[in-house]
Amino acid sequence: MPDGSPLYCDVALPVPVDRLFTYELSPTLRHRVQAGCRVLAPFGTRRLTGVVLRTHNDPPGQELREVLVLRDEEPVLNQELLALARWISEYYCAPIGEVLKSMLPLSGETRRSTQYSLTDLGRDVARQLVIGSEMDAASSVLSLLEERARSAEYLASKVEGAREAVRGLIKRGWVTAEQQVDSRDPQRASAQRLQASFMRRAPADFKLKKNERELLAFLELHPGPHNLAKLGESVKNASAAARALARLELIALEVEGLSPTAIDSPAIPLLNSAQEEALRAVTTALNAKQYQAFLLQGVTGSGKTEVYLRAIEATLQTGKNALLLVPEIGLTPAVAGQFFHRFGKQVAILHSAFGDAERADQWRRIQDARARVVVGTRSGVFAPIQNLGLVVVDEEHDGSYKQQETPRYHGRDVAIVRARNAGAVVILGSATPNLESRHNADHGKYTLVTLPERIAQRPLAAVEIIDMRVEFLETRKQAIFSRKLLQEIQQRLDQHEQIMLLLNRRGFSSFMVCRACGERLLCSNCSVVLTHHRRDKRMLCHYCAYAEKIPSECPKCGSDYIQFLGSGSERVEDELHQHFPAARIARLDRDTAAGKGVFDQVLQRFRDGSIDILVGTQMIAKGHDIPNVTLVGVVLADIGLSMPDFRAAERSFQLLTQAAGRAGRGSSPGRVLIQTLNPDHYAIRFAAAQDYEHFYKKEIEFRKWLRYPPFAAFANVLVRAEKQEDALRMATQLGYTLTPAPEGVRVMGPAEAPVVQLKNEFRYQILLKTANRSVLRSVLNDLRRFAEKDKWKATALVIDVDPISLM
Repeated sequence: MPDGSPLYCDVALPVPVDRLFTYELSPTLRHRVQAGCRVLAPFGTRRLTGVVLRTHNDPPGQELREVLVLRDEEPVLNQELLALARWISEYYCAPIGEVLKSMLPLSGETRRSTQYSLTDLGRDVARQLVIGSEMDAASSVLSLLEERARSAEYLASKVEGAREAVRGLIKRGWVTAEQQVDSRDPQRASAQRLQASFMRRAPADFKLKKNERELLAFLELHPGPHNLAKLGESVKNASAAARALARLELIALEVEGLSPTAIDSPAIPLLNSAQEEALRAVTTALNAKQYQAFLLQGVTGSGKTEVYLRAIEATLQTGKNALLLVPEIGLTPAVAGQFFHRFGKQVAILHSAFGDAERADQWRRIQDARARVVVGTRSGVFAPIQNLGLVVVDEEHDGSYKQQETPRYHGRDVAIVRARNAGAVVILGSATPNLESRHNADHGKYTLVTLPERIAQRPLAAVEIIDMRVEFLETRKQAIFSRKLLQEIQQRLDQHEQIMLLLNRRGFSSFMVCRACGERLLCSNCSVVLTHHRRDKRMLCHYCAYAEKIPSECPKCGSDYIQFLGSGSERVEDELHQHFPAARIARLDRDTAAGKGVFDQVLQRFRDGSIDILVGTQMIAKGHDIPNVTLVGVVLADIGLSMPDFRAAERSFQLLTQAAGRAGRGSSPGRVLIQTLNPDHYAIRFAAAQDYEHFYKKEIEFRKWLRYPPFAAFANVLVRAEKQEDALRMATQLGYTLTPAPEGVRVMGPAEAPVVQLKNEFRYQILLKTANRSVLRSVLNDLRRFAEKDKWKATALVIDVDPISLM
């Protein structure tokens, strides 16, 4: 090759195999393919989109398949993001292809379909029509496929029972399935999401329809972008006309940017002395233009968001760009509203609640430098921001930053690594910092900056613990609400103030039990009881969504003496309606907020004062600033304390403290009532006192004694299989592999996972602890090699580095 252009490329494909795949490049692609570009490549009978990591001329020693399509003329991932992907793959023991897949929310730019065609054997059969009369559907499918390849949708429209027939034909080897990935035309987006603008007049020889002429004239008379759906009010069939004009390049059609949630936009507040000191420290680091990490620890309502906003302003003034991460999808619209107010169209939003096309649009805006401030949830850490100067991780302690499927990365830790690589400043903000983060600050890895008081010198809410054991002894009633809580709710309703009630458990009742034989209704796929959801009239598994009808009698003994025990957020809402029939009550949990935009709509109604009492799970306890909330009630603070997890006390303390922080954020003082059966537990006592320092000192001592993080590197190795004997055999093999334990490594297990069966798979786990992280990584890689050598299924071994849950 005289020109030296590469003949081959190594591609990372989104498959659970930790290796690259080499493909040959056709002559037309050899000058165009670069590292960081996406390509469409054959993989078995499928076509998969992967990312090129290397182009080269190294002879492979075997016959190769060719790359089919180059999807990007310019790399979609620069060298910085490719290096970050490699770090994630190595640190979290995840296949590089799956890491890269999670980094690229561009599936909205392509359209997937399955095409069926005849094999050579199937073509011979079709010609001879050697098919029995009982296979009429199969015969029809073969006849259609003899003409040309067909899609699943086409076959289903022409042949009744096509799906079952095709499945049988594939098993016989007569038909093959191939996945097609085609580019999606952005002009096919809905009219609500498209903007039309005038480009040029039509040449004299163009024959346009009447509505096309009217639309073109309207856009020429009214320069600028116009929402296509609204144009329909002025021009008949404007959507079809606009798309026709766009094909003729007479007008431009572009996907409209997202609009922020409508929230009040008060004047920019003055900073107090603590905020000024925090901002001064951050701006000094920004001006130094080198990596520095800050832990911004401020009590709830102390004005951390305003410090973020000012720091981002300072970042933009230096010519650099900023990234803000928030933990929950529900927080994003409210936070984004403040950022749109301050930074306008420079803001882009990235989170998984958007559709594929919306995420792709926002991603491209960031890549093209049309957006300089990015607000996103966990996956926003991969935003293609150029010239990154500041990364902010709000509520850095929150567990939702940790991804629970491969790649199991932690968004906060990846954000820190990305900021370090870019020479950027990172701010970790929280009222209740993660113990590891605070430990790092105490030992000089981060700079600790504190906001010890609420803004405008507002007091923290007064907190009272209610012992529900005493309540039962005095009333002789097993009630959800204490007398004190009911009294306080009524008082707030009389004063036209708002109330939040937290119970971190979904459903109406926790489980069903037969009082005759003790039988409980279990999920058929998981080793957990089904939860009673009265409104939906079903028993539901919260792990796999398996559901059954609510039984009228015991399925084991036939007794009709069945009882529903325990309480969930649905029951709290129901009993509130009984106690306060005139109150306007709403509930926010995963059941009620499943629809797109529902979460934000309910919160907006609560902000507007259209709701008096908001009941919910942990999603209502985080980050919401609603000034008229003066009472927060925790219905049962003990949920989570008894979990078999070393982080149980920390999570409970954080949740209770965050919930207490929702009260008294306006001019009226707040009050918090915590109902509990364990009033002496240190997590509950310190949360009631809103005393992070004493909780941290006590909890960090426990961690030190037991050698848990931050005093050890930690990993959870999980083995899973559909048959219990297979899972047990593989877990035993790993146990023997780790015997004797590698030097400096503590091996716990193998043992059953706390939920031994989950989604039809049996699970056994091994916990590994060591003071040396490089030793841990070496041991984990040895386990991966063992599983690969023994030809385990790719999904049988799950490795979770730095787990936040052991369930």
